[in-house]
Amino acid sequence: MAKCVFCQIVSGEVPAKIRYEDDDVVAFDDINPKAPFHVLIVPKKHIKNLNDAAKFDQDLLGHMLLIAQKVTKEGGIANAGYKIVINNGKESGQLVDHLHMHLLGGKLLARMVV
Repeated sequence: MAKCVFCQIVSGEVPAKIRYEDDDVVAFDDINPKAPFHVLIVPKKHIKNLNDAAKFDQDLLGHMLLIAQKVTKEGGIANAGYKIVINNGKESGQLVDHLHMHLLGGKLLARMVV
């Protein structure tokens, strides 16, 4: 089975503008941003979506939220406000079958529907 594009980014096979990386997650700029600040936070472990997450993934899922906090602070948008979105499944708009969190911020974000 071919690796998904996020697994390819995690492995370094596909380039991305990395904002944060550790042993468990990678955060990088979305190539089709929907806001002035649009970063994806992706677990290195391939999990298709939230439906496939297990109880033993709860630390990883919580870690993703704390990384979102860190990335917004480093990106200078933490105090202005931001949105976190997880699309779950095709009908929600999930385009890549690898769990990921959209971190969106920037001017006029409140008018945007995601």
